[in-house]
Amino acid sequence: MKKIILLSAVLLLAGCQSHKKTNAVVPDVITAKAKHDTDDPAIWVNPADMTRSLIVGTDKDSDGALYVYDLRGNIINTVTGLKRPNNVDIAYSLELGDTLVDIAVVTERETNSIRVFSLPDMKALDNGGIPVFVNQEQRAPMGIALYTKQDSVGKSQIYAIVSRKEGPPDGYLFQYLLKPDSQGGITGELIRQFGKYSGKKEIESIAVDNELGFVYYSDEQTGVRKYYADPASGNEELALFADFGFKEDNEGISIYRKSARTGYILVSNQSDHSFMVYPREGTDGDPHFHPLIAEIPVSATQSDGSDVSALNFGEPFTEGIFIAMSDDRTFHFYDWRKFQKLIDVSSVTGDN
Repeated sequence: MKKIILLSAVLLLAGCQSHKKTNAVVPDVITAKAKHDTDDPAIWVNPADMTRSLIVGTDKDSDGALYVYDLRGNIINTVTGLKRPNNVDIAYSLELGDTLVDIAVVTERETNSIRVFSLPDMKALDNGGIPVFVNQEQRAPMGIALYTKQDSVGKSQIYAIVSRKEGPPDGYLFQYLLKPDSQGGITGELIRQFGKYSGKKEIESIAVDNELGFVYYSDEQTGVRKYYADPASGNEELALFADFGFKEDNEGISIYRKSARTGYILVSNQSDHSFMVYPREGTDGDPHFHPLIAEIPVSATQSDGSDVSALNFGEPFTEGIFIAMSDDRTFHFYDWRKFQKLIDVSSVTGDN
């Protein structure tokens, strides 16, 4: 009987650890734990002192919150009272009255709205929330990405591109122009509806490449779809990639910028605890062809969301930082150089 119990314990331990890859990249920082269920991070760059930049992450629950972390993983601020906040993104220099404010915008699924907070103080700017998918049968918002465009006089126009838990086969995403309202806060004006949907699962992760003007989103169990981010450029689907090699869901998307036009698109291979890497610029013959160039195993498990920056945040993140959500209620911070080393090796050996 003792032997059976011991064998069962060994098998249980092996099962618990089998999902972790032995060659996984180890994070440099693991944050303090959130209360319920971490989901999506976003990086705010502090222009006065890069080492004092912040990470904003969602805690997805009916008793949800936004957590603000420093680069050492400490929780330094919390916005509570949010009803299932799902995904978050950050944009800079939104004109509000006679000031420019940086903003964090989060989807609040159970109120069918998006919430807008100023950075770095996390003050609410939305008068309680901006309703989304109004008059639609399926409303619950999930993913969000912010697109910044300069208008004809050089002012920043910031758009929120929002996905939902369920939706139609076309026109799944709504795009809103964020602008001042009559109460001194921020509201959203619906500008367009676009984007195909396979109907297989859901669309949660969205990422915008501001410099190149594209938006990418994960149509889970189908692939990553690519469109123009600027409404004036039309609603044509430009590419569908990341459509093979995934254990189950293709999830979080983040974009690493090596130069003005080059870099990488990273997509979470959620159930395999890795990130698939694709060329941001496409190939020489086709800027919308994004072949797989590497797969990077990580210690973060079941990662829904991620963010990345190529800027120098001080040691150990001098060539950039990669942030991944992990399902143990934390976020993992990685020195980008570890990722770049594996990408370089894959490129040389042709492993992918």
